Amino acid sequence: MSEDSQPKTLSLKKSADKSAVSKSNSTHKKPLRRGKTSLRDRSKVPEQYREKLEPAAITEVSEQKTPSQTNEQHSGSSRQNSVRSQQRQAPTRGGKRRDGFDPDRKPTQRQSTQAVQQDVNPRLSKVMADRGICSRREADAWIENGWVEVNGKVIDVLGTRVSRDAEITVNQQAQNAQAESVTFLLHKPIGYVSGQPEDGYEPAVALINAENEWDNAQLPENLKPKFRKQMLRGLAPAGRLDIDSTGLLVMTQDGRVARKLIGENSSVEKEYLVRVEGQIDPNGIKLLNFGLSLDDQPLKRAKVSWQNEEQLRFVLKEGKKRQIRRMCELVGLKVVGLKRIRIGQIPLSKLPVGQWRFLGQNERF
Repeated sequence: MSEDSQPKTLSLKKSADKSAVSKSNSTHKKPLRRGKTSLRDRSKVPEQYREKLEPAAITEVSEQKTPSQTNEQHSGSSRQNSVRSQQRQAPTRGGKRRDGFDPDRKPTQRQSTQAVQQDVNPRLSKVMADRGICSRREADAWIENGWVEVNGKVIDVLGTRVSRDAEITVNQQAQNAQAESVTFLLHKPIGYVSGQPEDGYEPAVALINAENEWDNAQLPENLKPKFRKQMLRGLAPAGRLDIDSTGLLVMTQDGRVARKLIGENSSVEKEYLVRVEGQIDPNGIKLLNFGLSLDDQPLKRAKVSWQNEEQLRFVLKEGKKRQIRRMCELVGLKVVGLKRIRIGQIPLSKLPVGQWRFLGQNERF
């Protein structure tokens, strides 16, 4: 080995030792925060670290990514971040205030116009019910069957809106179906529910059969329809009676009858005989006639008077749930018996308990 080659070997060893020391020192130093300073661009490396880091490594990285490429990358990532921030700021379902939802914001002109239009143009079934043509349920059935015309055009789509002054006509099929609808007058006994069966109690409609029909000699045979089981289809009570109450109960297929008796604007009187016990308040009779409220709603004016020492007579034009019993409790009385004896112009009369009869063609509530 020549003398000239020995210094080169020593210099290579020294450079290798220095590089090993520099690498070991770099492992002990805190790593640079990601995103704060990047080694991809030499200009961004702090000066105090430039001498300790390998120039070759910095040069190699800088050759792979030029500053223009780095700027393009940063600009692309910034665009993605802006898109993500906009997505986060978009309102989500639920309408939170933090998402930009303002509950106090007034509706747009288009929304206001739609609301006004819906108020001006009600549904066809509602217009028919308001005019007394039929009930809403009947109107929906007629519309589905194509039996209704509005301004000369057949309407067969449920929910169609029409103007309040529209010309509405129904064909002969609808008129025939309505003429076949029947109304029963039943003397409901205690222990039967007016509507659907509940808690083991039988519904009052179970009493309407051929065996329980009242043989009323006052009604001519030619005016009395013959009972058929099809008459029970779509039958509903028009004014309920409690399980503990008895008296006149109307069961009908005719929506016009139901609306007249229990509609929102009904003014048909219902008369009751009520047996009570207890000590009534000094101004109890006055309050029963007018001045009481139920469910935070004032009651309509009633007619209440004593029939004898233990029985009151009530005449009401409304029918809230257990209304008479609750009214009596407010003035210190307890109801021990309740019987409905009249609805409008139709009296219970001599109809026996548990029996029924047809509403006559010439009878009106």
